[in-house]
Amino acid sequence: MATEVVMPKWGLTMKEGKITRWFKAEGDPVGKGEPLFEVETSKITNAVEAPAAGTLFQILAPAGTTVAVKTVVAVLVEPGEETERRPLQPLAGAQEPTAAEPTDQAPVSSAPAFVPASPIARRLAKSRGIDLALVRGTGPGGRVTEKDVLEFEPAARVDASPQAIALAAKAGLDLERISGSGPGARITKADVLKAMSGGGPAPAAGPETPEASIPQARAEAAPTAAVAEPGVIPLAGMRRVIADNMMASLHQSAQLTVFVEVDAGAMTDLRDLLRARPAEPPGPRISYNDIIALAVCRALKEFPIMNSWLTEEGIVVHRQVNLGVAVALDDGLVVPNVKNADRMGLQELAPAIRALADRARQGGLTLDEIQGGTFTITNVSMLGVDGFTPILNPPETAILGVGRASDQAAVVRGEICVRKKMTLSLTFDHRVVDGAPAMRFLRTLADYLEQPLLLLT
Repeated sequence: MATEVVMPKWGLTMKEGKITRWFKAEGDPVGKGEPLFEVETSKITNAVEAPAAGTLFQILAPAGTTVAVKTVVAVLVEPGEETERRPLQPLAGAQEPTAAEPTDQAPVSSAPAFVPASPIARRLAKSRGIDLALVRGTGPGGRVTEKDVLEFEPAARVDASPQAIALAAKAGLDLERISGSGPGARITKADVLKAMSGGGPAPAAGPETPEASIPQARAEAAPTAAVAEPGVIPLAGMRRVIADNMMASLHQSAQLTVFVEVDAGAMTDLRDLLRARPAEPPGPRISYNDIIALAVCRALKEFPIMNSWLTEEGIVVHRQVNLGVAVALDDGLVVPNVKNADRMGLQELAPAIRALADRARQGGLTLDEIQGGTFTITNVSMLGVDGFTPILNPPETAILGVGRASDQAAVVRGEICVRKKMTLSLTFDHRVVDGAPAMRFLRTLADYLEQPLLLLT
């Protein structure tokens, strides 16, 4: 009996996925649980395993095809079984291939071995003409990272700065087609920016132009400058999915943001004390974010409605806190979460958050780490921002924004003094919770941070 292979649904917000690679070709034997194809979403690139053993009879969605979740992308059959071929899924931006026409997206009979790598590492390798199979991965599970590709000197085909290489990879530009203006014709970041804006390479030096011909040369050059086309960055991949999710979040929920100013002096003292105290074994340096995360977990236990989802079945109030931490990447944003964060102390929570952030930047997150979050913290203090209005991460009910801690003038016991202040912003879904309990939650959180010894009781 034929088995349909469908695009998986990873998380409640996933609507579609892009098939970036097939590991098997039509007619190849497939074992149950064997990697069959690779899918790229806004949050992760991961291999999909075969749901059953058999023969790969037909691929309905070639590499490069973006399809909705639950869409049939391939058909497996048992040995000797026959079935009818089906219409292929259309390839975005190209004419739909037919069964009789081979396409350059169709897998070859000898599919290359699967090489785990982050999306940025794949683009970098492609721009430099590097075979990922030759790169030694230093990420989790041998995953190839951006750094691994940048340091793979033997396969480099062009002389370019690391900034130029990274920028060209994000823009999808071929470095071999860009002229370098640096020492020894080295390609610089400025050269890539010029190529992105539509500008060509600088003209080679030639014989001196006679004085009489200068006006004519300028007249001929003027129209060229006037019609230069602006650079266009395609709204695709992770950027497209983030854009869709953020618009859906704003349009499908009743979002309200409230603010509170926190006196962070006591929290600063606690952080400095913990950093100065020798730890056995040594762990990560405690940060404001770690203390805030601990306080959030404590406050959510007192206000469980803030630790909930709004679903079609109703409001789901979670008993455990799966704390999401927003991590900025070069080409987007991802929100992995620490499972059962409310059961951890500060010395457990801090390294757990740090490890998640490191894996996110290396492209090594697992599906479990990006699913199931119940509350999110997004911290922009390192960017020098005082406050902002974060957007909900559906289906969560609330998200906390953290601004920078800075010295400000304050009045304490009738005297003017300098205190370290921090602004917290809470965005919540007014359909789930009213303003008063949400504001009490935020005030309780502020009390914990202003009197952090309460976290130890």
